[in-house]
Amino acid sequence: MTEKSPGRNEPDQPSASELETFRRTILDYYRAHGRQLPWRETYDPYAILVSEIMLQQTQVDRVRDKYREFLAVFPGFSELAAAELSQVLTLWQGLGYNRRAVSLRLCARAVVARFQGALPCEPGELEALPGIGPYTARAVAAFAFARPTGFIETNIRSVFIHHFFPDREKKVLDREILPLVELTLDRREPRDWYYALMDYGAMLKKSGANPGRKSAHHARQSPFRGSNREQRSLILKAILALPGIPQEKIIDDVAAEIGAIDRNLRQLEKEGFIRQECGRFWVC
Repeated sequence: MTEKSPGRNEPDQPSASELETFRRTILDYYRAHGRQLPWRETYDPYAILVSEIMLQQTQVDRVRDKYREFLAVFPGFSELAAAELSQVLTLWQGLGYNRRAVSLRLCARAVVARFQGALPCEPGELEALPGIGPYTARAVAAFAFARPTGFIETNIRSVFIHHFFPDREKKVLDREILPLVELTLDRREPRDWYYALMDYGAMLKKSGANPGRKSAHHARQSPFRGSNREQRSLILKAILALPGIPQEKIIDDVAAEIGAIDRNLRQLEKEGFIRQECGRFWVC
């Protein structure tokens, strides 16, 4: 980086040679150590969208096999749109955050109804679909349609903090990182460039000192075991395994405080996951 004035820990505008060194460092690592992942072997927008939804707050190793299983049963938007929610949630078991599965099915229905089953390529149109936020819209646009659009996720954030904010004392904001993402973006091959950034960021995290902790947006994920998320997951699992299950059987299977189970049953029903008839429960 160019020389900084005394006491500063803000990055100056990188020079052309500094940008070239940065790009070379990332790409050299990727060529030598790039991960082989099934969703990187396709340009199918549907398959890439499924992978992006599955990867939200979930480790790559947990997603890999489930991704293949999901595509084998639901190979496209029309099949997923026509599926019963119970089918989708049954296949989703093990990934957690079941709302993602519900949103993905709603998204498939919207794509079939509004776009004749063809996912739009522009981030703005993608973001208007159920379950697709700003990051996912731009990631799908880059990975499926080679749209050179800037975005940040946890590994990318780590890379830019590591290289451009190494001595930063206060927390780094994403709005400080995004101009650097745009500046370094490979506009001809955004897909491989982003994959390279993600793999380099994953390496940095495994090396011990996670640069992402310097981010103002860094948050530790709460433990799953013993959490209310786990209880909701166990309740859904019990209902999926025995449609029409009585509440007494759910209480036995989940083995948790009755009041907490009752609250979660009411909340799951309110959210549209389950329905109740005469004290028995089904997935919607």
